[in-house]
Amino acid sequence: MPIHQPQQRSPGNSERPGVPQAEAALVEHYPRLVRLAYLVLPPALGRHRRVLAAHASVQRALPGAGTAPEAPAPARVPEQTRGASPGPAPDDGVTSAYAWMRLRVLRTALAHERRPRWWPGRLPAPTALRPSLPAVWGLRLFPRAGGAAELALDQELSTVSAAVRAAFALRLLEELDEPEAQSLLARADARDPASAVRAARRLGAGDRAGAGALLRSGEFDPCVLQTRPSDLLRRRHRMRVVAGVAALCVVAGGVVALAEEGSAVRLPDAGSTLAPDLDPAALLRTAAQEWADTSRVDFTAWPARGDRTDDRALLGRALRTWGRTPKDTAVSTTPGALAVPPTQPPRLLYAGEVDGAAVVLFHDGGVRVVRYAEPLSGTGAPALDFARTDDADVTTGAAVVVSRSGDRARFLLAPWISESTTRDLLRPDTPARALKVGADGVTAAVARPSPDGGCDSWPVMQLRSSERIVEKHAFLVTDLGDLTPVHLTFTPKPGGGAPARQPREATGSPALLSWARTACSLRALGGTGVRAVNNWDFAEQRLPEGGAPAQWVCTRADTWQGPGRVLVQFLGPDPSAAAPATVVGDQRDTALCSRFGQHVLGGTHWKAPSGRWYVLAAGSRAVDRIQATGAVRASASGTTLAVRAPRDASVELKARLREGGSLTAVR
Repeated sequence: MPIHQPQQRSPGNSERPGVPQAEAALVEHYPRLVRLAYLVLPPALGRHRRVLAAHASVQRALPGAGTAPEAPAPARVPEQTRGASPGPAPDDGVTSAYAWMRLRVLRTALAHERRPRWWPGRLPAPTALRPSLPAVWGLRLFPRAGGAAELALDQELSTVSAAVRAAFALRLLEELDEPEAQSLLARADARDPASAVRAARRLGAGDRAGAGALLRSGEFDPCVLQTRPSDLLRRRHRMRVVAGVAALCVVAGGVVALAEEGSAVRLPDAGSTLAPDLDPAALLRTAAQEWADTSRVDFTAWPARGDRTDDRALLGRALRTWGRTPKDTAVSTTPGALAVPPTQPPRLLYAGEVDGAAVVLFHDGGVRVVRYAEPLSGTGAPALDFARTDDADVTTGAAVVVSRSGDRARFLLAPWISESTTRDLLRPDTPARALKVGADGVTAAVARPSPDGGCDSWPVMQLRSSERIVEKHAFLVTDLGDLTPVHLTFTPKPGGGAPARQPREATGSPALLSWARTACSLRALGGTGVRAVNNWDFAEQRLPEGGAPAQWVCTRADTWQGPGRVLVQFLGPDPSAAAPATVVGDQRDTALCSRFGQHVLGGTHWKAPSGRWYVLAAGSRAVDRIQATGAVRASASGTTLAVRAPRDASVELKARLREGGSLTAVR
């Protein structure tokens, strides 16, 4: 849907808009201006400081009553690309109230990247030193977290300059054409506007419409915010230091003679009263059937289950342990999950007895699932486990570990799971077996991948959603050591001339055959906060000396934090359906093999049945030509290459894309 463009004033007016007109434009388009500033500001500021800086940039753009008029810049010729014919830049509407405010916001946001080298990194640029509002103490503010696509785009934007981010936002959000964006950047004092516009052209090139929709999502909306506490321990320490210094000053000044009264100063006991968010009576509880009547099918739709949901003593101990965390408590966190007290009453998911322990599960406002466990007998210490679960859905919010021991685990299943089975990924032809589930939603003990490093089997759960929310939807999840199991998906390679396909559930025969050979590679992802893993069959290659087919797979793991990791795997011909693939590339913190990294190239050495060695390479569907340099020099048109080479030959592989651009092989 096109964004409404504010009405433009006549370019013949030589003065800036008046303060009332500027204020009206700011009020009317405030969310739009703040989003623009947020996108331009350096991601290195961190999301909290970036949010505050975005609001400050817009609020400070409003001129004072005494601000000198600013005449519109005369028509000027932007920097032209080589070979282009010069011409007048189109009017960017700077004389309109909105466009004039937009120009001022851009100047302020771009200034954050123009610090002298000696300037401290935590301070704003010298041009923005005066105090600015809003200011927030004791809380951290950040936009609502998006999915993997939004986070991948945010990572991509963090690798370019502020001017490029500004050009990207002006093109997709403001819907300016390239000359208009270039002219506006020049007036905002951006560095090399022409290069910035060209660089912005390459961002999100695979799906510009999709990238524009992502820029309008909650991930980039600093006006719709979530809050979390700042570092409570550090803040408490600072307050105590300040209080101690103040007390010393009071004593030294003789204002209060504590020594004469023989009294001692004591801090109040934090456990003497329960805060509302740590009171069992304040726990949120969802109605039993709400999951079937809501469009938000995640942990917020889970009802409280278990035979001890009314045990206030147990719930109180769990909440107090969470809020104060005694020294003898065993605490574990998945990457990105903070082991801090709740900021609001959490939602109760489960309270009951499992495998000799009393277990309580909480959901903390859409961000975390917290597990508390205490032994039913003996003097063992309680345990707290924190897992990040923001933006969970039908599949990634389908189960939580309630008990894990050795090679077995029990799960609490989501209320929308109507059928549960188990299967072994290494035996794709073996039918799934029924999994018993108790009335409280807790499963029987489920086998886990071998903790001793072996890979003779890879157990997974195959779950089916109730037809009350989705029809005939089955999916796979597996235990990688975190509180929530990992969702497994599969993307087949496209047919001839077909567009790129989307990930689908890994329950069909091709998906199971692919996972049978790559499941053991999941061991490298254990305990890293992974939410979903997708196998993408990106290429098939006919091998030399006989033409047997081989498959190339990109296994992408998406974490709850956002960054992804890819393993490029080579599946050579083998009579065994579970013969392990060869991992030939491993790259972390990358958008490869995702919506924002749709092209990939892999390579490996391969020994033919004759004993000869080859260098093999394969690329995804957009690859037009592959070139090998180094110890061997060769090239081939299309998506695959095979060339004779010594076993240990050092070879560099590059690929050319049909629509321009190049790739290097994932190492």
